[in-house]
Amino acid sequence: MTAREAVPVSLAEIARIAGVGRAAVSNWRRRHDSFPTRIGGTDVSPQFSLAEVERWLRDNGRLGDIGGRELLWPRFEALGSRNESGLAIAQAALLMRSPRTRTSSADLSAQARDLVVRTAEVGREAGPRETFEFLLQRWLETHVRQLSTTPPQLAALMARIALAVRLGPARGGLTLLDPACGTGHLTAAVIREHDRLGLEVLACERDPALAALAAGRLGFLAEERDVQTRIATADTLRDDPFAGAKADIALCNPPFNERDWGYEELATDQRWTHGLPPRTEPELAWVQHLLARLKPGGAAVVVLPPAVASRRAGRRIRGSLLRTGALRAVVSLPPGSAQPHSVSLQLWILRAAPDGPAAAPPDQNALLVDATHFARSGTREPSPDWDGLGSFVLTSMAALDRVDQAPPEGAVRVPLLDLLDDEVDVTPGRYTAAAEPSREEIAVEWGNFGALLTDLADHARHLSALDFEAGTSRTVTTVGDLAKAGALTLHAGRQPPESAATARGAHVRLLTIADLLHDGTPHGAVPADSAPVVAEKGDVVVAGVARAFKAWVHQGPPMALGPQLYALRVDTEKMDAHFLAGCLYAPANGRQAGTHASSSSRVDIRRLQVLQLPLEKQMAYAETFRRLRAFEELLTAAGRSGRGLVGDMGDRLAAGGLTT
Repeated sequence: MTAREAVPVSLAEIARIAGVGRAAVSNWRRRHDSFPTRIGGTDVSPQFSLAEVERWLRDNGRLGDIGGRELLWPRFEALGSRNESGLAIAQAALLMRSPRTRTSSADLSAQARDLVVRTAEVGREAGPRETFEFLLQRWLETHVRQLSTTPPQLAALMARIALAVRLGPARGGLTLLDPACGTGHLTAAVIREHDRLGLEVLACERDPALAALAAGRLGFLAEERDVQTRIATADTLRDDPFAGAKADIALCNPPFNERDWGYEELATDQRWTHGLPPRTEPELAWVQHLLARLKPGGAAVVVLPPAVASRRAGRRIRGSLLRTGALRAVVSLPPGSAQPHSVSLQLWILRAAPDGPAAAPPDQNALLVDATHFARSGTREPSPDWDGLGSFVLTSMAALDRVDQAPPEGAVRVPLLDLLDDEVDVTPGRYTAAAEPSREEIAVEWGNFGALLTDLADHARHLSALDFEAGTSRTVTTVGDLAKAGALTLHAGRQPPESAATARGAHVRLLTIADLLHDGTPHGAVPADSAPVVAEKGDVVVAGVARAFKAWVHQGPPMALGPQLYALRVDTEKMDAHFLAGCLYAPANGRQAGTHASSSSRVDIRRLQVLQLPLEKQMAYAETFRRLRAFEELLTAAGRSGRGLVGDMGDRLAAGGLTT
């Protein structure tokens, strides 16, 4: 980028560079005549010269700690090409690791090569791997509609399954194959999960930019561990660069529904031992490719769309996979596990037959696992409960080869005779339907429901007996004023970095707004030593968004808070935490402090009002607030229990057998 070519940045990008909110940048623009003038855009969305913005931020001491990396990204965007920007980021990663590397790639313009050198200089100062991961994440977010990536949580789960299902001795090196590696999410997960020495990675990707970025990502990981990587740029099905290799484990998230996968030219390929995949079944070509590249006893895990389990065109191949024991298990994932997020994708767990005289005959059962119930409802975008999903699937896999160990509810061993019918449908939901509740189970449910009603009635008697004086004036203060007076300290939660999802070491649970909208239980986790904000026992936690507005006293253990969640730590000599939470939780309080009328609007925590009372009078209010919260929890539990009874009784009645 020459000095004559200005790189445009928006107000939001300036805010990211400076590490502040957009409102702060707007204030700077109004208050400082020296702020750069607009070079483009509109009055509503103005654009400014990045060079002028950088100079102004430095001169005024406004450049944040992350400014160096943030200043790079607009320059990559200005390259204008997805491929060139991706190749430039990958080349910068190589230069950061090997300073003597030449950057005269024929695929890069002079402008891009200059940016590569600048990026390497910033990376050596700010951290090479951190700088690369930052730029890679921005690149993926920018081109999300053109790319299909594997979330790190799903990649880690697939790696654990493959390592657990593989047969054979654990000693010695391990060979991993990913024939459609993208930017290396799956291979990186195996490197993190494989705790033994000696790992060889064979990865292939037909998109040159993605292959280069995968090489950059794996290069950093290989420096930390005993890992050898070979990454090829090729169309795996048509021209496999690892045709003579055999892998211990294989992971794959292949492209879906591609009709032009090589049906005509590959019709006689030796990989199709279970039958030539129909033109409309490219996913079954990937399945057979993986099996052909596994060592005896090797395991593969592949992400597939749900239609592959039931489409009529593929029933003959599915039948062969089952009869030979190659298809060991199918797992139905909850929507949101990977792109496309609206679909309940599946994991197919494959295993090559072991060799030698001790090789056992194929198992006469297949394990089908329905994990769709780990979807979290109440969120705008589908999102799984990753902790619960991972634990459930791995527990199910532990019963794969143990006929004496029953799989958990939601997973079932299905005899091959039941699967090898005219349809050969291996969709788990067809075989994992819950059994009808017994008479004894329903009796227990009615007993629990009655106990809840008794407790509800007790709280209702106490709460209904309360009286309130009419016409009394009240004195209130705000959270902002209480913070200024030192009665409490306010801490705002933040989004943890993506790398925290797979980091090792002690973790604390992470609560997000999506968790509150689902069931209120934290489903994520972050490293304890890098959690942005941690709520301790006795802190008041407040959700600062209208659709999930809530305030409560955290009872422990320590819990990290995500965006739009706040921890209020009170001075116990000035304020009671339960009194504060009760005042804040009033629905009218949240509406009054809301910034807009919509349910997705933000609640200004500092504007929330609190009764101004001495500490001794707060105690009486605090006790009543506790009882009111207990009444609310019992009411929710009774509703859930009652709905369960309605469903179970309906099933029993529909099955007949009613005695009159």
